[in-house]
Amino acid sequence: MVKLLDEHERTLAFADVALGQIRSLRQTAVPRNYEIWYVYATGYNAPLNKVINETLARSGKLSESDLEQIYETYLSHIKTSDRIDKVGARVIGEIDDVMKLITDALGVSATYDASLIGARDKLATATSRDQIKAIVEGLVKSTREMRDTNMALENRLALSKSEISDLQHSLEAIRAESLTDPLTGLGNRKYFDRSIDMAVQTALASSEPLSLLMFDIDHFKSFNDSYGHLTGDQVLRLVAQSLKQTIKGQDITARYGGEEFAVVLPNTALRQALTVADHIRRAVMAKELKKKSTGEILGRVTISVGVSMLKPTDDTDSLIERADACLYAAKRAGRNRVICEADPEYSSETQTRVA
Repeated sequence: MVKLLDEHERTLAFADVALGQIRSLRQTAVPRNYEIWYVYATGYNAPLNKVINETLARSGKLSESDLEQIYETYLSHIKTSDRIDKVGARVIGEIDDVMKLITDALGVSATYDASLIGARDKLATATSRDQIKAIVEGLVKSTREMRDTNMALENRLALSKSEISDLQHSLEAIRAESLTDPLTGLGNRKYFDRSIDMAVQTALASSEPLSLLMFDIDHFKSFNDSYGHLTGDQVLRLVAQSLKQTIKGQDITARYGGEEFAVVLPNTALRQALTVADHIRRAVMAKELKKKSTGEILGRVTISVGVSMLKPTDDTDSLIERADACLYAAKRAGRNRVICEADPEYSSETQTRVA
């Protein structure tokens, strides 16, 4: 009883620390933030504590994008791993059960073989009708047992096949979830990193064009500061919806981080990529943002876009760096525009990043 009380008091102390941090830093008390600070209070996740302490020492606060990055990096993958372990344990258990059943069936099969051999030997020496009848009845009994065992094995294998198929679907769902940004439904940073590496390798090997769009929501911080994080989330979903409606087929869309998004365009040259980028920009700007709680019109969202095209000497990093430089050139030039590496506004040597 004392141990239970101690555990109760200990977990409440962790909860108090977590809520205290949320209050002092004026963060939203959503489950994600509570979980981050609860784990921080326990001290069980040293890398999480280290990055939080370093960020607070550097800037005195944790931004929404900081919190999201910390959660994605240090907590969400642990949950995914736990779920994969559970599914894996069920698969192993299912295989163990089937192997036991097969072992039992092999034993019955060996017994049946012995019965056949014994019946053959007995038939060779049988001299009366009653002896032959007894031998045949024994064979019928052994055959019936063998048939029942085979039917049980067949039914169990069919059940296992269905169960393992369900588990396979569960693993596929977990994998898809681990690569999806939960807020926008787009691919997350892990998905982007994996996909762009493959796309770049394919394009370089086949000498096909490939372009990259990097874009950022203009004045996103002001939406959060003026209307709260729920409205900020609504802005992110609005942009993601525009992307889903605009980008189709083999093109790769992802939330790169915070308010920044990325689109990889295989088999697309720079001029075509500029057309796609401007189409996205116009699609975003065409939507009015309304505050859900009041219906108040909050205005229109705009984005700045940077566009780069893969060169034969490129790797993934250099392609991203040029698109990112073009993005910040677009912000310096007044926002709500598309800049590519061929435009005069672009200058990788003298870029000055605008928040």
